[in-house]
Amino acid sequence: MENVIKSNIIGEFKQDETFSDWWKSSAIEIPFLDNLKLEIIFMDFEPEYDRTFIQEADQSLTNFLKLTTNDRRSISGLVFNNCMNFLADVGFDEADEALRQIKNENEIWKFIQPTEIYISRRHSGDNDIYLQIACECDWEEEHGLQLVFRQGKRLTRISGQDGHLTEADAYDKPDSEDELLSKFNTIELNP
Repeated sequence: MENVIKSNIIGEFKQDETFSDWWKSSAIEIPFLDNLKLEIIFMDFEPEYDRTFIQEADQSLTNFLKLTTNDRRSISGLVFNNCMNFLADVGFDEADEALRQIKNENEIWKFIQPTEIYISRRHSGDNDIYLQIACECDWEEEHGLQLVFRQGKRLTRISGQDGHLTEADAYDKPDSEDELLSKFNTIELNP
């Protein structure tokens, strides 16, 4: 018998056959990504040990599904900078020429391919719910790209997919020294 949990926002999530603490939805339209359809995956979730996870994840999904392409455009500069910093670190490669020719930061999205959305609880610091858009991207073929949103509201990390939800966790530093994360409580999301 297949294990199923229910989200009031998405509907049924089926337990993954390989990872018992992963739960997958059917693909849904994501307004932030021009209504691209992606699976949502609850990750590191054991219902018997985290009784508030689904409620908190649903609130994060509600917040995130309100974000539009205008919100995506508002973070284009950060994504573009991630690309340019990576290219500067690895040095010149002729294959990256199209990226180097970008004139408008919003063009960066042409070089990104979102693959799925993960929702998980951060197990250190704030113990909050984070929504992560996992992507392939043309400049970082090995580690891809992740866009992480605390509570589904605001971008709090952009990086390669390294298993960390925050810069603070990745580099073992206080949350107050994590630039995007520390702004979470002080900046309101544009409607």
